[in-house]
Amino acid sequence: MKQFKLGLVINPIAGIGGSVALKGSDGVGVAEQAMALGATAKSNARASLALEILLPYKDNMTIYTVSSDMGESTAKALGFTTQVVHQVENEVTTERDTELAVKALIDEGIDLLLFAGGDGTARNVCHIVDDKFPVLGIPAGCKIHSGVYAITPKAAGRVVELMITNQLVSLTDADVMDIDESLFREGIVKAKRFGEMRVPSELRYIQAVKSGGKESDELVLQDIAADVIAKMDDELFIIGSGSTTAFVMEELALENTLLGVDAICQQALIASDLTEADIWQLMQPYKLGQVKLVITLIGGQGHIFGRGNQQLSPRIIRAIKKENIMIIATKAKLNALQARPLIADTGDSELDMELSGYLPVITGYNDQVLYPVASPQ
Repeated sequence: MKQFKLGLVINPIAGIGGSVALKGSDGVGVAEQAMALGATAKSNARASLALEILLPYKDNMTIYTVSSDMGESTAKALGFTTQVVHQVENEVTTERDTELAVKALIDEGIDLLLFAGGDGTARNVCHIVDDKFPVLGIPAGCKIHSGVYAITPKAAGRVVELMITNQLVSLTDADVMDIDESLFREGIVKAKRFGEMRVPSELRYIQAVKSGGKESDELVLQDIAADVIAKMDDELFIIGSGSTTAFVMEELALENTLLGVDAICQQALIASDLTEADIWQLMQPYKLGQVKLVITLIGGQGHIFGRGNQQLSPRIIRAIKKENIMIIATKAKLNALQARPLIADTGDSELDMELSGYLPVITGYNDQVLYPVASPQ
């Protein structure tokens, strides 16, 4: 078997602001602010999930990577033969570190560039590689709109496994997407295309590009909102992020955090843009069954946990209980998944398995469908 040269870049601060309601790590000082609020970095742990799939092949591959937490630490901890081609000088890494690292790896003649991060990281990689070089993303950020990412970290590992074992894997061009910041400042979440990169395409493992923009069928969304509102009394309702859940808030004439988590009780807003710790504290006075969670799925991907709502941690989901989770979506949004299951990627494999199975999805007023939920593969 040919020795496989895998390039690895990890953005160690990707998604660090998710659990503390900072919606990512982009921007000067955001990572430091997130850490001051108690956030912990998870991108190396997610990269480990991908690399663990490749452990049976570690004698047939070398990982070319970046010093310290940008790849070296994780690769060596798993026992891979590792060669560092770029040294990082700063304690908190920057976009420039990612770009310099990618250039060094390309110059080394790697077979595939595997990188862990979010949409900002994908943009950094796209600045350096041309549209002919194969890359693959391990999802580790808050914002994952781009089609260059596998659906889960383990799925990324399985795609690389196919390549290492010389199985036929098609290459396809995938869009690099990120939020249009000018629209975001106006409260509109719409993905903007920043380029494309070539990815090894195995449809079971590579995500579709996230659907950008708001749902257009307002009548259906009004019916869904009416169903949720009819169920509200003196319980605490935690409202997750997304344009579909935002419509519920709009129908209640309440301010909404489009990329955050809000809380309402008796149809009144009691807290906005909550961190994980905020939610946990807010839940404490309520008895079992008195807290409901309203969430939707990411269009084109199907994630209900693990993308853009890291504030909803495993301990919060467990405390709320599976039966008190209200998933809302239009049937058009579900049909767009083409029978692929919804994905619970909470970061806790036991909880992911507990959430697996068929769950009701509210698709209209007094209208529900049963839809499969799967744990990351």
